[in-house]
Amino acid sequence: MTTNYLGFDLGAESGRAMLGRLSQGTLEIEQLHRFANTPVRVHHAFYWDILRLWHEIQQGIRIATSEHGLKLDGIGVDAWGVDFGLLGADGQLLENPRHYRDRRNAGSMDRLFERVPREEVFAQTGVQFMGFNTLYQLYAMKLADSSALRSAHRLLNISDLFNYWLTGEAKSEITIASTTQFFDPLRMQWAAGLLRKAKLPEQILCELISPGTTLGTMLDAPHAPVYATAGHDTAAAVAAVPAGERGDWCFVSSGTWSLLGVEVDAPVLGDDCLRLNFSNEAGVGGKIRLLKNIAGLWLLQECRRTWAAEGADHSYEELTQMASAARPFAAMFHPDALGESGTMPQRIARYCRETGQEPPATRAEYVRAVLESLALRYREVLESLEGLTGRNIETIHIVGGGARNMLLNRFVADCTQRKVIAGPFEATAAGNILIQALGAGEIRDLSQVRAVVRKSFAPVPMDPGPGREWQRIYERYRSLAVAQIPL
Repeated sequence: MTTNYLGFDLGAESGRAMLGRLSQGTLEIEQLHRFANTPVRVHHAFYWDILRLWHEIQQGIRIATSEHGLKLDGIGVDAWGVDFGLLGADGQLLENPRHYRDRRNAGSMDRLFERVPREEVFAQTGVQFMGFNTLYQLYAMKLADSSALRSAHRLLNISDLFNYWLTGEAKSEITIASTTQFFDPLRMQWAAGLLRKAKLPEQILCELISPGTTLGTMLDAPHAPVYATAGHDTAAAVAAVPAGERGDWCFVSSGTWSLLGVEVDAPVLGDDCLRLNFSNEAGVGGKIRLLKNIAGLWLLQECRRTWAAEGADHSYEELTQMASAARPFAAMFHPDALGESGTMPQRIARYCRETGQEPPATRAEYVRAVLESLALRYREVLESLEGLTGRNIETIHIVGGGARNMLLNRFVADCTQRKVIAGPFEATAAGNILIQALGAGEIRDLSQVRAVVRKSFAPVPMDPGPGREWQRIYERYRSLAVAQIPL
C-alpha cells in the first residue's frame, strides 16, 4: 500500500509543496508547487507576506487533490524559526509578522539584559544569542509600546500559525518553540518565569506538543489529517540525516543559513557553552540539537541579487562554475561579521580592507571567497563542538538544498580533513513527511525514519584531499576572525 503525505517546506527565500509517497519502507518525493517567499517593506518596517504564503499553501493542496486526484494521508508544515504571528481575542491575526531582519529589533537584546542578565537568560534557555530571537523581537515590541502586543492572546511561530489556519488548533510544536529563547530544554516547557521577569505577557503562550502529534483534520475540503511535523525546518532536516547509531558525526543543514551541530540526549549548558554561544534546540525523538547558526548561502544569494540588479543575472550553477576556476584564497572573511549596511559585495570588500586584505577582483573570486570562508567557519565551529562535547567527529553530513553545491562540499572536506556525505538534498521535505508518517503510526521511531532515508536516497560521499594549504589559510583566518567577532 502507498500512502501520500503533503509537506509544505517554507524557507526564507521560497516555499514548496512536496508530495511524499511511502511504500514498503521507501520514500519518493515530488515537488508539486514552488513559490517565492518575498518579504515586503512598508516605510521602515520589513514584513513577511503571510497571506500570500497562505494562498500558496492552499494552491499546493488544490494541485495535489484536484489536479493529481490524490487522497492525502497527511499534511504538515515546516518553516524557519524565531518569527511569529500574534492572534487577538477573536483568533484573528493582529498584524503581519515582521521579518527577523527588521530594524525594530536593533538594540533590544542589550536592553533586555538590563532587566535580565545574559547569564540568566542562557541558564533558563540554553539558546545562542542572536538579536532577532523571538524573545528580543517581543521586547522590541514592548519598548515600542506595540498595540498588537498589548492586544495579543496567542503567539504562534510561523509553522504553528499555518497549522492553526488549517485546523483551528492553536498549539506550539516544541522544535520551533525552542528557537524562541523562552523555552526550557531541560524541562521541555516554556520558560515562563523569564517572560515574567522581562515583563512580557506569558498568557500568550500556547500548549506545547511534540513532533508527530495529530492536530486534527482540515477545516476545509479535502478535510485531510494535519500533523504537527517538526515545525522548525532544521529539525526536520536533521531528522532525515542518513546516519547510523554511532555518535561520530555532525550535521550541516545547508541553505540560506548553515546550521552545524550534533545530536545529544540532554542539553549542554554551562560556562563553555555560553562562551562559545551554542544553542540547545529540541529535536525529534527526545533529542537535543546542539548547534550554531552560521550565515550560510544567504551571502551568495545577496551577491547574486546585487549582480542581477546590475544586469549580470547568473544562475547559482554558473556562479559555482565560475568560482571553481577562480584564484583560490583571494580573500577570506568571517561569514557572521558582515553588517546590514550596503550590498553584500560592498560589505565583503569593506571587511577585506579593514583586515588588511585586497578585496576580490572579479565576481568569480567573490563567490569563491564566500564558499572558502564558509568552509573555514565550519571547521572553526566543528572544533569548538568537539571540545564542548568531547566527541571525535569523523563524518560531516551535509543535507538540504545547499548540499547540492559540490564545490562547497569539496572545500569542507579538504578544510576540515573529515569525510563529507552530501544528501539528501530534500532532507527537510523528507523529514517533514516521515514525521507525519511517524504520527500516523506508519513509522516506529527516529531510527526507522533514518533507515527509510538511507534506503530511499543515494548520498554523495567525498573524502578529504591534501590539507596543508588549507591549514595555512585556516591559521590566517583564525587571526582575522578572532579580531573581528567573538566566538
